[in-house]
Amino acid sequence: MKRRRFLKTTTASSAALAAPALPGASAPGKKPNLLIIHCDELNFRTLGCYRATLPPGQAFMWGRKPGAVCETPHIDRLAREGALCTKFYAATPVCSPSRSSFISGRFPQNTPVTNNNIHLRDGIISFAELLGHAGYATGYAGKWHLDGDGKPQWAPDRKFGFADNRYMFNRGHWKQFEDTADGPRVKARKRGKPDYSVKGADKQSFATDWLSNKAMEFIDAHRDEPFCYMLSIPDPHGPDTVRAPYDTMFDDEVVEKPRTFDKDAAKAPSWAKPAAKCNYRMAQYHGMMKCIDDNVGRIVQHLEDRGLLDNTIVVFTADHGDMRGEHRRQNKGVPLEASAKVPFVVRYPRDIKAGLRIDEVLNTVDFLPTMLAMMGAATAGKEEGRNCAPLFTKGTAPAGWDDVTFMRSTGRPGKAGVGWISAVTPRYKLILSSQDEPWLLDLEDDPDELRNFIAAPGRKATVQRLAAALAAYGKKHRDPYCDHPKVAAELKQLAA
Repeated sequence: MKRRRFLKTTTASSAALAAPALPGASAPGKKPNLLIIHCDELNFRTLGCYRATLPPGQAFMWGRKPGAVCETPHIDRLAREGALCTKFYAATPVCSPSRSSFISGRFPQNTPVTNNNIHLRDGIISFAELLGHAGYATGYAGKWHLDGDGKPQWAPDRKFGFADNRYMFNRGHWKQFEDTADGPRVKARKRGKPDYSVKGADKQSFATDWLSNKAMEFIDAHRDEPFCYMLSIPDPHGPDTVRAPYDTMFDDEVVEKPRTFDKDAAKAPSWAKPAAKCNYRMAQYHGMMKCIDDNVGRIVQHLEDRGLLDNTIVVFTADHGDMRGEHRRQNKGVPLEASAKVPFVVRYPRDIKAGLRIDEVLNTVDFLPTMLAMMGAATAGKEEGRNCAPLFTKGTAPAGWDDVTFMRSTGRPGKAGVGWISAVTPRYKLILSSQDEPWLLDLEDDPDELRNFIAAPGRKATVQRLAAALAAYGKKHRDPYCDHPKVAAELKQLAA
């Protein structure tokens, strides 16, 4: 009840809260649509547009031979015709916390989704809820992961503003779906229960294709009104399987070990230790990415055929990355680039200059205030992220911009137990934890992130600045990790 009363108040005062019109904004009465294509556990180096921003040694982490590189022309088109952010980070590089920050504009500890399978608090206001009150048709298809343990749990009762959530499921990385008289379900079954098998999947039932079809159906149903749709593709997260013909397009036999695979474990902090076993495969992962790219192409063509493309803000992004053998690790959850940095590409030619490259450091918490400002819609006033719209619409940072953001590890809500916390700039990451000495990574002098520059010559002022920024963040946004006795003492010492 409290949440509904708050939203009613918010709606009634929307005229007072509405963001001012930006230079080059859409004509009055012509609201832009919003389509978000959101992937799960996507290593940014698999995208051609991101490889183009890197030197060869960083771009081709698994080699350059045919069969070891995935080409992504459709996602690359979005970047070529819009903006590409080279430094977009997950507030916490794990599924549920990152998603909570993305839809709310608040840091994970304040949602309070600090780990997977935690319920998003009822009082959280999402961008979909705000756009719904601004007259948008809203919907969601794919993985949600913000409603506890339910698996798959179709159409959660708590919609958080996504009015059409028929094809939203809470958890799981299912490979194929089907429609039934009783609603959608996982097509692969084992002893009558949903199964992750990819056997029998085709271009109609495979998860990426099926969910993309649902997005296009929604577009057709709402083409004559402003719409907001989030397509949450559960790939390229494991299990690493994909339907034909994508399952044979790439070749693990020609894949090279990442350059950091043989790192010295003795020189690594606890949050970056190499795993004892790391049997990563790239062929199936690249296959999943190729399937995603082809479906991005289908959706963009669908919008173009209906005359909707140039009035639709198309966002391509992910919740977090995947190490894929870098530092001899798999999956995510660490502050290293392959885990924490994700692609963020936005196409909207009415306001965003083609080929724009944004090198300032951004975060999942910045999505809501930035996007609503670009759309001229009201916010709830509870967001903790920054309005970065001028970076996209003007190509310059907002007045008073401080080019630093923050990340944290998973943990229990409200607890300052074992974990890491980080202040991040385009070049540096200051990382503190309850188990290790402070680390300073320098992405310019050591893009492989193997060395600690905390005591290196010429870095003292940087360390002081980032320590002070991290302490201020912890106080302002009530992050218990900054209150851990060891971390708090180090912040005070480093900032002095």
